Amino acid sequence: MRGDTTGNSAALQQSGIAVVHRRVGRLMRENGITPKRTRKFKVTTNSEHKFATVSNLLKRDFTAEFPNQK
Repeated sequence: MRGDTTGNSAALQQSGIAVVHRRVGRLMRENGITPKRTRKFKVTTNSEHKFATVSNLLKRDFTAEFPNQK
C-alpha cells in the first residue's frame, strides 16, 4: 500500500474491499500511520565550491548607481 489515503483506498477497492478514502484516512490517523513526505526540490548547486571561476570575458557591467538606470 502507498502512504496516502486515496492510493490506499484504491488498492483496497481493487482487492475487493469496499471502502471510502475518508475512512482510510481516519483509520490511518487512529493507528498513527503517516505518509512519507517528499521533498519539494533537491538542491543541486554548491556555492561553497573550491573550483576556479570563469573571468568576465565580455566585460559587462551590471552595477547601477541608482535604481532603473540600466
